[in-house]
Amino acid sequence: MNDCKEAAMTVPQRVLDNMNSGLIYTCDDEEMIKAQKEQMELLYDFNATRPSQMAQRNEIARQLLGEFGEDAYIEPPLHANWGCNTYFSAHTYANFNLTLVDDGEVHIGEHTMIGPNCTIVTTGHPIRPDLREKVTQYSLPVTIGRNVWLGANVTVLPGVTIGDNSVIGACSLVTKDIPANVVAFGQPCKVYREIGEHDDVYYWRDRMINPPYDQKQ
Repeated sequence: MNDCKEAAMTVPQRVLDNMNSGLIYTCDDEEMIKAQKEQMELLYDFNATRPSQMAQRNEIARQLLGEFGEDAYIEPPLHANWGCNTYFSAHTYANFNLTLVDDGEVHIGEHTMIGPNCTIVTTGHPIRPDLREKVTQYSLPVTIGRNVWLGANVTVLPGVTIGDNSVIGACSLVTKDIPANVVAFGQPCKVYREIGEHDDVYYWRDRMINPPYDQKQ
């Protein structure tokens, strides 16, 4: 993985190390605030692009994000605390209003699809009131595997890993790890079933997969 490459290198390594330490830290550091403002300028430019300006949009995404892989696509508007801590692998897709609370790292695997209005959160604040008054927080990484589908309005909380090929149902709140190759949903999100032979034949409920998609690759 890249360490917040090129333009994102304007974020000092000390700031990145602090955010990604897993420890409580103060988020009113002047160097941190300055670096975050520079990232927000890139985010503004990304969201201001026209549909006809895909080449420009993709170039801004490569500057804003830690990684923006081949054929990746993000539908504006995108909301992010930083951008540089989020790694989009090749062929990933995110629909509009993706919110990245990415003070910690977010890793998104190849071919993953993210529905509209999803939120990925790496950061929380201590329960102890006096620590919150001191503007402290902590960040834990989120990892979303290869070929995952997050339905609309899914929220993923700090420290969660979602395994390859899994489907997370709409409006789910993912508080704990989800294994690979399952369908999971709910608040909190729980595994409902494994992906299996039924899914080889039916694409949704009792609707059969039609030719030529009925043949597995």
